This record gives sequence, structure tokens and C-alpha cells, in this order.
Amino acid sequence: MAPAALFDVDGTLVDTNYLHVTSWWEAFRQAGHIIPMTAVHRAIGRGSADLVEHLLGPGRDREQDTRISAVHAALYATYFERLPPLEGAADLLRALSARGWTVVLATSASGGELKAMRRALDADDAIADTASADDVDEGKPAPDPIRHAMDLAGARSEETVYVGDSVWDMEAATGASVAAVGLLSGGIPRAELEQAGAVEIYRTPADLLARLETSVFTRIGGSG
Repeated sequence: MAPAALFDVDGTLVDTNYLHVTSWWEAFRQAGHIIPMTAVHRAIGRGSADLVEHLLGPGRDREQDTRISAVHAALYATYFERLPPLEGAADLLRALSARGWTVVLATSASGGELKAMRRALDADDAIADTASADDVDEGKPAPDPIRHAMDLAGARSEETVYVGDSVWDMEAATGASVAAVGLLSGGIPRAELEQAGAVEIYRTPADLLARLETSVFTRIGGSG
């Protein structure tokens, strides 16, 4: 049975977090809500419905939720043809696949957004499967997406590593009893990722790739 390497996508493999921040900020503004961009940034990584709930709270006008999410989706879609992969992202996935890891994407993205990011990443040859927001009832920080991705990979928690860039990623992995690796490429401070459960932290996918032999991947899965 192969070990599983699970990956978030936004901010972890593709440099999209700040595009999402701008798109969400404008979507909220059009609905009459001025949300600080720092607050939007820290909410990135949650699914759309959870993000709106997190930022507007339970007392909001829920009839706006669908419209806010739709405006965000429309604005963000204007970037689909120019989404920038993070340096080393595709090489990292291929290196792990070559070492015998089953690579699964576990992301809050779905539909056309997920297709656009996979196209930008251009590493489908190394990706065994994808667990999207459509596959679970509750998204990150709940552990459901991680557990579903493990099921797809056929791996146990002790032979699984999850790589993400947000506090929600780290909390979801920890909740699923999976080793959580944090990347600083999404803009979240090291201390916050550590507090949320990261066992290791790297600057970028390229940094993790360069230090793969001394990382938790080698301790769990060997050098391949």
C-alpha cells in the first residue's frame, strides 16, 4: 500500500490567494459589506458557504449568500487563463509520485475553478485523484476533506502527509490525525501555521522539494 501525499491547491500549488481576496472583497462590497482584506485573506481556504458564514456571521441576511458567492466566482473566473503555478509545484508532485506516493488534491475548489488550476499546474501525470468541495458535507477546517482524500488514496492516517498554506488546512489535517506540512506561499505567518498543528513549514513548494530528503515525507515513506 502506497503512502498518500495530499495537497491543497490555492496558495499551496497555484498562486491564487490574493486573486481570491480581491474577488471576495468586491463581491462583499457589491452586497453592501465592507470587509477588511486582511479578514478575507485569513478566511481563504474555506469553502464558499463557510467563508461567507465566517465573515458575515449567523445574523446576516442569508438571502445574499448565493449572490455573493456567484459574484466572487464570476470575478475570479476572469483570471482562469492566467493563473500562475508556484515555483516547483509540478516538480514536487512528480518527485513524490516517482518515489511511490499516491498524490491526491484535497481542495475547497470545484468545477471550472478546479479545472483551471489543474490546467495551470500542468501535472496531471502525477495526480492520482482529486477530493473537491463537492465531495463532502463539511469543508475545511473540518477533517472531512482529508479523510475523503485518504479514502481515495487507500491510505491510513499514519502513512499520509497533507500540505497546505492556511490555518484551516492545518486544523483539518490535525483533526484527521494526519501529519500537516505548512507552506508560507499563501501569506499566513509561520507562527499561526505552527499553532494550528503544522509539523514542518517551508517557504514554497520549491523549498519543500529541495529539502524533501530530510522532510516528514522521507520519515514516513522512505526515499523511494
